Amino acid sequence: MYKGRLAYSLLLFVWISITSCEDDHDIPDEEPLVAIPAGFPDVDFPEDNAFTPERWALGKQLFFDPALSRDSTISCANCHRPELAFTDGRTIAIGIEGRQGMRNVPTLTNVAYQPYYLYEGGVPTLEMQILVPVQEHAEFDFNILRVADRINLQPAYVASSWEAYGRHPDPFVITRAIAMYERSLISGQSRYDAYVQGDHNALSETEKQGMELFFSERTHCSACHSGIYFTDYSFKNNGLYENYEDPGRFRLTGAESDIALFKVPTLRNVALTGPYMHDGSLASLEDVIHHYVSGGKQHPHRSPLIQPLDLNESEQKALRKFLEALTDQSFVTNTKFLNQ
Repeated sequence: MYKGRLAYSLLLFVWISITSCEDDHDIPDEEPLVAIPAGFPDVDFPEDNAFTPERWALGKQLFFDPALSRDSTISCANCHRPELAFTDGRTIAIGIEGRQGMRNVPTLTNVAYQPYYLYEGGVPTLEMQILVPVQEHAEFDFNILRVADRINLQPAYVASSWEAYGRHPDPFVITRAIAMYERSLISGQSRYDAYVQGDHNALSETEKQGMELFFSERTHCSACHSGIYFTDYSFKNNGLYENYEDPGRFRLTGAESDIALFKVPTLRNVALTGPYMHDGSLASLEDVIHHYVSGGKQHPHRSPLIQPLDLNESEQKALRKFLEALTDQSFVTNTKFLNQ
C-alpha cells in the first residue's frame, strides 16, 4: 500500500516539474470541434490549455502515436478504441511486451467533465493523468522526458507544436495536447437523449419499462448512476467480492474505510464497454444485472444501496434494453475521432 502512495507522490513531483517550466501565451478560445449535446454544460478548458483547433489536432496525432511507449508498439488508442467508446474490450489492460495491468480499461466518454481520474480518484486533472500510462510499468513503461526527446526528432511534430503552443514539444505540450483531444470526446446523443428531448418514439416500450425501473426505488440504479453523465463520481463498494485483491481507493488514502471502494463509472455507451467492473470480471450486461439482482457478496464496506432486487426475467431484460439505449452511435462512428 505504501508503494501505491509513493507512486502518487512521484507523479505529483513530475507534474510540478513540468508545470514550473510553463511559458505564458495569450491564445484565444475557439469553438470545440465536437458540438456540446443539448443539456450539457460547456467544457471548462484550463487557463493554460485554452481550446484551439491546432492543439486538438496535435493531441489527436499524439493519442494515436505508439512513439509514446518505450518500445514504440502501443499508443493511447490501443486501450481506448473509438468504436468501443474508447475502451479495449479486454478484461484487463495490456501494455508493452504483453504486460498485464491490474484493472479494466475505463471509457473516455465525457472524460472532460470528470472531477478526478483513475478508479481511486487520485489524479486531479486530465493533463496530469496523461503521465500515468506513460510511466506505468505495465503500460508504456517510459518517461515523459524521453517521450519529448523522441517527439522532437520529428520535424512535423516540432512545427505543429510551435503552431499550437508556441514552443517545442516538451512535456508541457504533450500532456496538454492529448488532454485537449480527450476533452472533445463528448457523448450525449443516444436514443435515450432523443426521448428526453421530446421524441417519444425514440425508445421502444420495453426500453421505456427499463428506464422506469432504472430510475425507480425498486433498483436504486440512479442513486449512483445519476444526472446527465449517469454517474455521481462517488466511491462505492458494490459487493463484487467478499475479499478484494485490489484495495481500491485505499491505495490513495490509506484509510481503512476506503478499502475496496472504486469510482462509480458512467453508464453512457455501456453496451460497448464490456467486460465490466474494475477487474473486468463480469462479461456481459446480463451478468452485471444478475450481480445486482443477487444483492452481491458480503463485505464490510458494501454500499447499503446494494440489496437483492425483486426483478423477474422480463424486467431484467427491459433494464438491459434501456442500458443499450444509452449507446451514442454518432459518438462511436464520428470520423473526427479516428486516426485518418
